[in-house]
Amino acid sequence: MFGGDDRNSSYFLFFPAHMTRDHPGSRFSPRSARLLVTVTDGRGRRKPAGRLSVWLREVAPKAARGEVAIALVGDRKMRDLNRKFRGIDKVTDVLSFTVDPGPVPPVPVARPFLGDIVIATGRAAQQARAAGLSEQQEWRRLALHGLLHLLGHDHERDEGQMFRLERRLRRLGRLPVD
Repeated sequence: MFGGDDRNSSYFLFFPAHMTRDHPGSRFSPRSARLLVTVTDGRGRRKPAGRLSVWLREVAPKAARGEVAIALVGDRKMRDLNRKFRGIDKVTDVLSFTVDPGPVPPVPVARPFLGDIVIATGRAAQQARAAGLSEQQEWRRLALHGLLHLLGHDHERDEGQMFRLERRLRRLGRLPVD
């Protein structure tokens, strides 16, 4: 996670009190209670992203319980992040940053912050065009991929388990499957 040890100091997101489930004026239904998804522009400002957050909540595996921030950023910002955190000086389509609880286990909370998902909008647009998808569909594909990483899945080490799960969830969400 960027910039701090708890969700309120996340690089991408600040949750005002009225946006949390525990606030009396909360707008969240029991169906959405297990996963809260907020989409920002990378500076903490909400960004209209169609139904991205609703879609991700609907297709997320049952293990996805908590809060997730999705930041839609430009390619230059993504390249900087990829260089800083992975040592790779090029643009990538999506990065996931889990919360580092530090040496002391965190106090249990009703809705833990799972981490940040960062999507490069320029790269996503290129990939969408090449695959015959809309940008919204590509954002959904990348957000799902990032969420699975936040939940501990690793396609580079799991002998295809993440790939199979991702394909099943994409079908559930009515996204084309390669």
